[in-house]
Amino acid sequence: MASSKEYFDFISDQLSGLRDVTYRRMMGEYIIYYKEKIVGGIYDNRLLVKPVAAAVRLLPEAPREVPYEGTSEMLLVEDVERRELLESLFFAMYDELPPPRKRK
Repeated sequence: MASSKEYFDFISDQLSGLRDVTYRRMMGEYIIYYKEKIVGGIYDNRLLVKPVAAAVRLLPEAPREVPYEGTSEMLLVEDVERRELLESLFFAMYDELPPPRKRK
């Protein structure tokens, strides 16, 4: 099942206070970038983020889910209504995310 445009619009609105957030649509889902680093994505109308230490610290009770079969587990962000939580989460995660891959 692909994510709905309405859910994507809601999440992008929630993240609109952060500069340098971009999205890439892939097969009905959305990869989320913060300052060119992949933070997570929107999969089946769920906001999932990489389980880096900062994310685990801020979301200690977050369930771990896979975006789709055959991939690594990510953290499910359940409280997507709290804009300040999302902004602080992305900001805290940034330094722990791997650098962006260089395109050939």
